[in-house]
Amino acid sequence: MMFRVLISGTFDGLSDTDRSRLSSGADLLPGGFTEAGTFTCDSSLASFTFRCRVPPEDDGGDDEPGVTRRAVAALEAHGYPYRILRVAVTDMRDIKVRRKGHARPAAPR
Repeated sequence: MMFRVLISGTFDGLSDTDRSRLSSGADLLPGGFTEAGTFTCDSSLASFTFRCRVPPEDDGGDDEPGVTRRAVAALEAHGYPYRILRVAVTDMRDIKVRRKGHARPAAPR
């Protein structure tokens, strides 16, 4: 079980050092979901999408507010000033995977 979280936001008062770090690609990895989180952002470094993977907790704190709190903590660990616009949490248990090669039954006519 795993959660995927997308946080859309804007950077809020980036320093020159922050801009340099983002421009160099230090935190910009291909849009994958990692526990540390990755950024994708526009060329003006104004808005961003932060993707992270949040593992389940042993104490059962896997409700949406708890998962969001842990994703925001991962975002804060990068140290950039931000404003959150939207958060989307996906519980990967809810995703159904269709395997290639497994034909679906034909619909009755």
